[in-house]
Amino acid sequence: MNKFISLVICLFLTFNITQAAERCDALVITGHPSYPPVAWGSDGKILGASSELVIKIAKELKVEKVSSVNFGSWGEAQEAIKDGRADIIFGIYKDHARLAYMDYIEPAYMIDPVSIVIRKGENIKFSQWADLKGLKGVTNLGESYGNEFDSYMRKNLIVTRAKGVEQAFAQLLSNQSDYLIIGTYPGMMEASKLKILSKISFLPKNILTADMYIAFSKKSKCYAELKSGFSAGIQKAIASGEVKELVDIANKQFYQ
Repeated sequence: MNKFISLVICLFLTFNITQAAERCDALVITGHPSYPPVAWGSDGKILGASSELVIKIAKELKVEKVSSVNFGSWGEAQEAIKDGRADIIFGIYKDHARLAYMDYIEPAYMIDPVSIVIRKGENIKFSQWADLKGLKGVTNLGESYGNEFDSYMRKNLIVTRAKGVEQAFAQLLSNQSDYLIIGTYPGMMEASKLKILSKISFLPKNILTADMYIAFSKKSKCYAELKSGFSAGIQKAIASGEVKELVDIANKQFYQ
């Protein structure tokens, strides 16, 4: 009997130690290094409205350590999620390819308008995607604009990829491209930072609007434990207006 009791105690202790070891006590989070006010890189970290939202929710869920890491580019941030070097990526659109290595948290927390930018004085009219056929476009490496437009772009448009937003603007202004596809908010902020707003025009009609999500790496041990809490935290932040407040704060912070 004593041996049996000892075995039960041993199994109980082993189970609890295993459970404690599997508990999520740390997260590595990342995002776009050039997408203010949603996210931007600074001193090896990703700052911005999305980073603040993720950190706040994680702390409410009793995660002890949250490390924000700038992996250098948007493409590399996605690679870090794919191979498990990061647990969470934010400010990301949903598409079929990403579903293979990411678990998305519902609901989306922001709606992101995407613009077409042209050189000032150019006569390019846009009312539908087909209007871009035959023109040369550029966008940032690693960007996805949702399944529908990504598919249309691959089949019908000529769009090259630049290594960073600044290079994409440079390609537009040097006449290598006729138009640039970029998120409206970061596009305007980056153009202001580069002092080129007088040289470009944002066309009045958005090419699309897309939902932005927080997503976990499929290799993260934290998803199962935190997914419900993150979903509830996002819903609360949207309903209370906190997401908008974080965007306003991030706008001011970026221009300090």
